[in-house]
Amino acid sequence: MKKVMLGLSSAALVTLYSLAAFAQEAAAAGSNANDKAAWAFVAAGLAIGIAAFGGALGQGRVAAAALEGIARNPGAASKLGTPMILGLALIESLVLYAFVIAFLVQGKV
Repeated sequence: MKKVMLGLSSAALVTLYSLAAFAQEAAAAGSNANDKAAWAFVAAGLAIGIAAFGGALGQGRVAAAALEGIARNPGAASKLGTPMILGLALIESLVLYAFVIAFLVQGKV
């Protein structure tokens, strides 16, 4: 546990120091088209990352619950298979919707 915390704090420290090294002077008060594009790319990346993370967690929980149910009652395997596949497909569709929305955000800039 101490090694993990030391590694994370070292990574955070290096990241924060590098941000200061690459800092630029403040831009003019007006809005810049490049700033909008940059923030659109950041938003799209975060949207895809969060959606993939949430989708992976949801799929893991669905599969774990289905396997636990099958382990407790092997006769219910045929009854659990179809709802599990349907749930996994719906979770994956939400991730794909986030992917499409991220591309739409990038296209608006």
